[in-house]
Amino acid sequence: MERTYVMVKPDGVARGLMGEVLGRIEKKGLKIVGMKFAVMEEAKAKEHYAEHAERPFFAGLVEFITSAPSLSLVVEGNDSIKIMRAINGATKPAEAAPGTIRGDFAVDTGRNLVHASDSTEAAEREIKIHFGDAALLTYKRCDDDCLYE
Repeated sequence: MERTYVMVKPDGVARGLMGEVLGRIEKKGLKIVGMKFAVMEEAKAKEHYAEHAERPFFAGLVEFITSAPSLSLVVEGNDSIKIMRAINGATKPAEAAPGTIRGDFAVDTGRNLVHASDSTEAAEREIKIHFGDAALLTYKRCDDDCLYE
């Protein structure tokens, strides 16, 4: 099973969309195997967004992501990285398809509600940043036999 990192950003939390995001993940058949609700520390935010450190929006991004609580998740399932990216929708909400989180609820790229890792390497790195060595759960969903061959 593949694991990916997912975050409901402060704007998604403030708008009361955590349940919506969690519901879409679970209804798709993915498992939530780790969850943390907290205000992200500045050092973690800078590490998480390190690839953007030289971009002009970096400081504002760090300020925003540390301004209020966010919900960090580890999601598991076959092709979970690709599936979560599809559930979230395009980064730019105007390009996000209806039925995706961003397509249904977001209007501005800077407040696009959610994040999901874009590769196996990114998922491993982001899970380590946000969950460290914390044990992630392993369990069987009652519908696993309906989801997987």
